[in-house]
Amino acid sequence: MLQISTGHQTSNRREFLQVGTLALGSLTLPDLYEARANLGAQGKSTGNKSIVLLFLTGGPSQIETFDPKMTAPSGIRSITGEVGTALPGVTFGATFSRLARLADRMAVVRSFSHSESDHTKAVQQVMRGGNSVNNAGLGSITARLRGTSHADTGIPTQVYLSAKEVDKQFNKERLRLLEAAGPGQMAGIYAPFQAGSGSSKADNMQFRVAQSRLDDRIALRRALDELNRQVDIRGEMGEFDRFETQAMDLLFGQAKAAFDVSFEDPRLLARYDTSHFSTGIHEDRASSLGHQMLLARRLCEAGCGFVTIHNPGWDMHGGPRQYNMTNGMRELGGPVDHAVSAFLEDVDASGLSDQILLIITGEFGRTTKIKDDGGRDHWPHLSTLAFAGGGLNMGQVIGQSDPHCAEPQSEPITLDHLFSTVMHTLFDVSRLRVEAGLSRDIIGLLERERPIPNLL
Repeated sequence: MLQISTGHQTSNRREFLQVGTLALGSLTLPDLYEARANLGAQGKSTGNKSIVLLFLTGGPSQIETFDPKMTAPSGIRSITGEVGTALPGVTFGATFSRLARLADRMAVVRSFSHSESDHTKAVQQVMRGGNSVNNAGLGSITARLRGTSHADTGIPTQVYLSAKEVDKQFNKERLRLLEAAGPGQMAGIYAPFQAGSGSSKADNMQFRVAQSRLDDRIALRRALDELNRQVDIRGEMGEFDRFETQAMDLLFGQAKAAFDVSFEDPRLLARYDTSHFSTGIHEDRASSLGHQMLLARRLCEAGCGFVTIHNPGWDMHGGPRQYNMTNGMRELGGPVDHAVSAFLEDVDASGLSDQILLIITGEFGRTTKIKDDGGRDHWPHLSTLAFAGGGLNMGQVIGQSDPHCAEPQSEPITLDHLFSTVMHTLFDVSRLRVEAGLSRDIIGLLERERPIPNLL
């Protein structure tokens, strides 16, 4: 269902199109599409691949996820144990039993490292791939290079998926990640389109419009319904120019449909469903991660270039205010194992594995020694990082950690490596470097470190 938050009505189609700003300032939707076209988006330098970034805010333990280190002493090794995977000699934390069976479709990095242990700064660094030139998130840079929307479907290039959080800590993490995903010093039009997914029902697209932007006191939703009927009955779409047609498609066409998972087979919905998991430290809600993962696949299928999924609560210090490792991995790791495995199987069955690259990470890892209360503290020197799909080289472990899973034992994989991997997956970087209209700061970013070795 499409909802536009306002209290007034606009009176005609052209005025109506000026409403659809997606909270990006005073530009109209047609302006956004025209800006995309003028940037030469979706030309030879832009492929058809998409990124789904599953961000586990709070800092997931590298040990309990993908590097259980059962050879380490008690109190260091995975408190949840390990499980064998589809890759000989490779194990995951025992919570990830479903993902373990799909490990041949994944590439796990065990030497991902940086130096920032503060939540806010670390989230910013990882979401930006270490980009301090213009402080723009990876998805916002994608929108700058690809354009703000898909030429055919009208789907936004960058979408941010999060739940309606009832836990105050989880909501704080949601806003922290959203800010880090933003355009930084670039124009506001490159900010992510926000979509909430608080239930398994069809998602709501919400456009928040200032009342001063509209002319009447009649609910805008009635105007939308009437306009939709007129378009259907009279076939008036032909009167719109190309950019106006794309703007209409975002509200009424393929883009709107992409946000509605009710079009899916009920059996597939059931496979993704994680609502039987409860999540929350102080106030609980049903996990919506499965719904978000399915929605991400639909968005990518419709041409979205970068989807960020917020999954909170991984700050597992233990004690009365946070999860410890045991109950945290049960309440948060369980839905990740369920939803991500359903996603990998679904994109494979849909023939989309080579088009969609899934990235799983967080702002940092956790300390090696388990505290008396069962928690681990902040530790950026080794962090969780895993990939799946995207036409990259899967079925491998990249890098090694030291015997206590505290530092990289092999050459560290850095934030620069992550940035370059994303850019090289989405774009023909050699062509982008010589395209007219790119600023020096963007070109400088593209010329940074090479992608993660052996992945591309």
